Amino acid sequence: MSMQPEGLPGIPERTAVVARAAFPDGSLPIRLRDHLAGVFTDEPFSGSFGVRGAPGMSPAVLSLVTVLQFAENLTDRQAAEAVRDRLSWKYALGRELTDTGFDFSVLSKFRARVAEHGLERVVFERLVDHCRQAGLVGAGGRQRTDSTHVISAVRDLNRLELAGESVRAALEALAVAAPLWLAGQIDVTEFAERYGPRVDGWRMPSSQTKRERLSQVFGQDALALCRAAWAADTPVWIREVEAVGLLRQVLVQTYIIHSDARGRQVIRKRDADDGVPPGRLRLASPYDSDARWAAKGEDLFWMGYKVHLTESCGTLPEAEAEAEAEAEAEAGAGAGAGVKPNLITDVHTTDATVPDVKATTPIQHKLAERGLKPAEHYLDSGYPSADLITDALKQGIRMVTPALLDRSAQARAAEGFDKSAFSIDWKTRQVRCPAGRTSSHCNPVKQHGKDAIVITFSVLTCRDCPFQQRCTTSKPGRRTLTLRPRELHETLARARTEQKTDTWKNKYALRAGVEGTINQALDITGIRRARYRGLPKVRLQHAFSATALNIIRLDAYWTDKPLRRTRTSRLERLAYQLTA
Repeated sequence: MSMQPEGLPGIPERTAVVARAAFPDGSLPIRLRDHLAGVFTDEPFSGSFGVRGAPGMSPAVLSLVTVLQFAENLTDRQAAEAVRDRLSWKYALGRELTDTGFDFSVLSKFRARVAEHGLERVVFERLVDHCRQAGLVGAGGRQRTDSTHVISAVRDLNRLELAGESVRAALEALAVAAPLWLAGQIDVTEFAERYGPRVDGWRMPSSQTKRERLSQVFGQDALALCRAAWAADTPVWIREVEAVGLLRQVLVQTYIIHSDARGRQVIRKRDADDGVPPGRLRLASPYDSDARWAAKGEDLFWMGYKVHLTESCGTLPEAEAEAEAEAEAEAGAGAGAGVKPNLITDVHTTDATVPDVKATTPIQHKLAERGLKPAEHYLDSGYPSADLITDALKQGIRMVTPALLDRSAQARAAEGFDKSAFSIDWKTRQVRCPAGRTSSHCNPVKQHGKDAIVITFSVLTCRDCPFQQRCTTSKPGRRTLTLRPRELHETLARARTEQKTDTWKNKYALRAGVEGTINQALDITGIRRARYRGLPKVRLQHAFSATALNIIRLDAYWTDKPLRRTRTSRLERLAYQLTA
């Protein structure tokens, strides 16, 4: 398929006249075309199309359709129907009134091509760059980030279902790709009876003994199929079928092969004693190799992904006066006057097992690369560490976030002496305890790949100390402290002290607004449930979801409808008045 870069076609005169008459005040698709036509171009997608072959549809048109699709949370069929029968969409796409649109399958092919070539963020980044050039977002302000879970587009499977369904997925793929080879390796009739319908726990035997036997059968079938696929006389491309490769992974992760007393090979399901792979490597479905199981707290347990949304949330106090002056100047220009909208500046998608702290640096780096580095970055307690706070400060980013508290036994119990009760002399590399006694050893070490310092007090020093029972419960009877290097230790200590003040708490309240952004993304685009399979396509979904939310917020800005106040019931208002 080839493509000649053209961009959005011009708006036919008849379409423009009818649309203006039908929508005298405009509508979101009409204003989108009028204000942001330059964002949607073909050039960024040219690398994903050839120069020969049948001409394909314009990527600019399809990306605009996709943005409108996510703005209204439509399916592919509904979006294709909207192109055919919605006047405002015809205006936005530059279509004649008599245009019959295109088949809905074009959208899925477009997404696959975009995801395959890593272009899922093109439209989002072009829109944010346009807003940066227009002065709506920029470096040096405030931004806030939060994450939410994303449920995969495939059904949840337990370990037994995963084993059986993986065999079934491989058989289904080989039945299409290599039917004659498959027929020569298995008893098709027997396997069709066992793996014809999908493997479902509701149809499995209730007896534990029979379930264990079924698990062994699944393992034996998987092993036989893998041995046939990796036999010397088997064509190499057989084992390159994705479902076959995933079956091999599931076999290794779920089963163990050993020899019994008679020397026969026996396959059985792994248990905790045999060792299981960590969650970040463990496959959860043969139909989505990127989805992973994860938990958050005691109540949330899901299979899928995690998305981090970052949005602008105003300027720093010293820049507010200048912003107000600009707003007053814009007021004379008509539309677009008022407070600048909060716009999503970055969207970061990972598998479910990646902790929030691992996303902090990539998010900040991407913001800096695109000229959007914030002066203050508001985050919850899952994102910071002493290293990250220090590194961000060196780059000009102040992380406004609760630093993790001291987790020592003394700090948790709020009794005895935690680290803050000790005086540290970094030059002499000695620590003085609350009783006025000095440490005896200072040893630099590596813990979890990071530099640390272990401070040890002598047994003789601690033995006759009147505070020993309040200070340590170790068997040797001496106190040991683990510190970070000086710069990190002092940064963390300052952050812990600052976050106890009312000033910091009032400042940190600004972070809560990003919860509303996640709720808006959930209500409008359904961001918490993956539409597609695989991390590249889920990233595409989230990038277009963020683009759609920005379009909706820009439309409110263009029509002079700023962010509305939070709705409060009359009863709640009365309660507030009585409290005051």
